[in-house]
This record gives sequence, C-alpha cells and structure tokens, in this order.
Amino acid sequence: MDCKKKILIVDDEKMNILALAHFLKPQYEIVIASDGKSALVEAEKQKPDIVLLDILMPDMTGFDVLIKLKDSSATMKIPVIFLTGLDNAEDEEKGLLLGAVDYITKPFNKSIVKARINTHLKMSEYIQTIEKLCMLDALTGLSNRRGFDMRFEAEWGRAFREKKPLGIIIIDIDDFKKYNDTFGHPQGDLLIQAISGVLGGTVNRSSDFTARWGGEEFLALLPDTDLTGTIKKAEQIRQNVTEIKLQFGNIKLNSESSENTNSGSWDKPFATISLGASSKIPVEGDNPTDFLNEVDKLLYMAKKGGKNQVCST
Repeated sequence: MDCKKKILIVDDEKMNILALAHFLKPQYEIVIASDGKSALVEAEKQKPDIVLLDILMPDMTGFDVLIKLKDSSATMKIPVIFLTGLDNAEDEEKGLLLGAVDYITKPFNKSIVKARINTHLKMSEYIQTIEKLCMLDALTGLSNRRGFDMRFEAEWGRAFREKKPLGIIIIDIDDFKKYNDTFGHPQGDLLIQAISGVLGGTVNRSSDFTARWGGEEFLALLPDTDLTGTIKKAEQIRQNVTEIKLQFGNIKLNSESSENTNSGSWDKPFATISLGASSKIPVEGDNPTDFLNEVDKLLYMAKKGGKNQVCST
C-alpha cells in the first residue's frame, strides 16, 4: 500500500486550516502550523512533500518563511504554494521570484486546490527522478562524482555545525589496467560491480555514503566517525575485497585459482585495493577540497608503498 504524500498547511486562521484539512485529509497526510516559526520547525522535522503557505501572518510573513525554507538544504527543494486573499500582481511576482511554485487565492475552490497540489507533486517527483538519474553511476548504481560532491558539501557543513568528525576513504583498484588487458573490459566491469557491492555491504549505516569517483576509484563518507573508526572500516573493505570470487568463463578466479590460458602473469589474489583514510572535525578556515586532496595523497602513498593496504594520517 502506497504511503500518503505529506502536506504542511501554514495559516494563522484556524478556520482556513480546518477547511483545507477537511477535504485534503482523505488523500494526504496533513501537518499543520499556525505561524511562521512553527512552520519552519515542522518543515525541518516532517519533510513534507509540499507546503501550503499563507502570506499574511503576524510573526513572519509567508515571504519571510519562504526565504528561510529556500536557505536550508533540508527544505529548499520542497515545493511551496502560497495561500492568499490578495489579488496583487506584484505580490504574486515577488513570491514566484523567491521560489514559490504557485498561488491559490481565498476563498478556496476545492477542485482547483486539489488540481494544483496534484500537478506540483507530480512535477516534484519528476524533477527528483531526473536529479537522481543524473547523480547515479550507470555501471554500479552508486552515486557518481556529482552526487558525491553534493553529499560531501552537505556532510562537511553538518560536521562543522555539530563539531563532529567526518571520515573519508578513497579506494583504488590495484593494477586495474593490467586486469583489463588480461581478462578483457567486460570482466573489468564485473570487477567494478563486485567491488561496489562490497562497499554497499560494508559501509552500511544509514548515514554512510558511497560513490564511484570515476574509473576504478571509489569513495566512502562516514559521518560522525573518528580516525580509528575510519581506519577500521577501510581495513574491513580491503579484506572483503580480497575475498571476492567472480565467474570468468568456466573458471572461478580467486587467490587459489589462477588457471586460465589468458591469465598471463596475474599471479596474486583475484583483486586487491589500496585505500587512503582520514577523519576530521572541520573548524573555521578549513577547506573541504583540501581535506579531500589530503586523503587522495594518502591513497597515493598506499599505492607507492606496495598496494593492498590502508594508508592513514
């Protein structure tokens, strides 16, 4: 059974809230707020699918609330429809320029309200789907670099505000070019997919995040994880990758079987990875790009130091 979409209704007039809630409740989950401050709290807490927002309220105008909603990464993408008794083109233009998606005038027409809500919910779903596809790596299903950049920015900001550590692991498949040359690119794709599966199974807290950075490189973000925890997780990933077994023709390639007429000089375990790992509590003046570059240098040290190892600060 599909979950109902959630609507936040914000209006200082109780009768308006009751009227809207009455005919919307059978189809939607309703959350209410009677002023701007509580609206911001509920929007952050409830993550509604759409907000119906009155313009004229005593503590904060709807315009002020909309600005706050659009300034927050947690609520900026929630579509907002203004509720207004005003019939002023300038006010309507102002709201649309600030980021509102539509206006509904009072008194309410039930059919129009439902139609507008339905239209913008569908549009929001469509946009979310497109954004998600644009941030996914087609081969692995992990986030791509664009998706990582967005998540990294958000997690860095959260770690800074909450003064908590953010762990990062950068992973590179050892001798991947040689592997491709030996077994062929389709088999190389299978290896990349297998390692992405290891990442998903090892870096598995709901707050964790993994991505394919490009080629044979992967990243893992570990919010609220200190250096010890980050190194431990990196070592788990490294060990789990050495235990991967993939089918190659009729032969399973692993550390105990290298019998293949095309195997050449491939004389080590089926696959190994090198990893750079670090953790940091961001402070004023720190740059997230610099931190990422530091971890990338650790990866380089792991490769230069013999591969199949974790290098950390």
